[in-house]
Amino acid sequence: MKVEIIMKQRVRHLRSLLNGRQAQRVKLLVLGRNTNDGLLAKLFIYFMLTIVAYLYLQPFLYMVSTMVKTLPDLLDPTVQWIPRSIEWENLSRALKGLKYQESVLYTLTLAVIPSFIQVLICSITGYALARLQFSGKNIYFALILLTFLIPPQIMIIPLYVIYSKLGWLNTPFVFIIPALLGQGLKSALFIIIFRQFFQSLPKAIEEAAMIDGASIFRLFFRVILPLSIPACLVVFLFSFVWHWNESYLSSMFLSQDFTPLSVRLEKLETAIFGREPSIEMLAANPVTEGTKMAGAFLIIFPPLLVYMIAQRWFVEGIERTGLVD
Repeated sequence: MKVEIIMKQRVRHLRSLLNGRQAQRVKLLVLGRNTNDGLLAKLFIYFMLTIVAYLYLQPFLYMVSTMVKTLPDLLDPTVQWIPRSIEWENLSRALKGLKYQESVLYTLTLAVIPSFIQVLICSITGYALARLQFSGKNIYFALILLTFLIPPQIMIIPLYVIYSKLGWLNTPFVFIIPALLGQGLKSALFIIIFRQFFQSLPKAIEEAAMIDGASIFRLFFRVILPLSIPACLVVFLFSFVWHWNESYLSSMFLSQDFTPLSVRLEKLETAIFGREPSIEMLAANPVTEGTKMAGAFLIIFPPLLVYMIAQRWFVEGIERTGLVD
């Protein structure tokens, strides 16, 4: 009898140990060893990421859905996301109204050339502010920050007068020359990015190059600039996208002969109707929303393609430049 009682007690003890281990495993699976390891935390993270992704993708999905809708689908409130039939006429009408091939060349000129110039000029300026010692360095940096804080609307009238007297209106010089002088679109931000990046580099690299007899320019172009490729890529992509989407300055300075896509989108209805649409024209063709969405899609597609190709290097560059801190 004693042996049987002892055996039963041991069996109960083993069962309790197994149940305790299973409970511990379930607890580790649900809660995890750390806060973000458990299944519950992962489900919460995926839930939040899904909400954020929807908030970002919802305008894009609405744009794609609207640009392929027919007129009855646009007028039918029951048709929200999936059209009954796909209409490609909106896309062809937007291509024609935007003069897409011609406008893409103009926009590429305004986006690519100033972007390369800003990478070069802002990297030189950022390196000087980060590494070189000269009198008034803090004052220069404060002035650069001031140019970043001043809204462009305040300077638009004197800039227009200056560009008009120099004959730069309706030419790409209104963006190229300021970029050469370090006063291009968002140049102050790019200088800050480069300054932040160069301050993170070890000084031993420069000291070794100086010992080998390298001048300051040779040190920068042969040693420092190749090391700053991640920062250069970040600045180039930022500059490219901002120049591509720029509409305010472009509408003020480039409203006639040299017209980029951002300005043509604002005048898409005028291009379709031949003149500013009247009430009678809008009554004959009451919905132009599909054509507008098609034009917007055509404008954002090239930067989206560039970002999809350079996404990995762009994220790595942001991490190395310290923008995520």
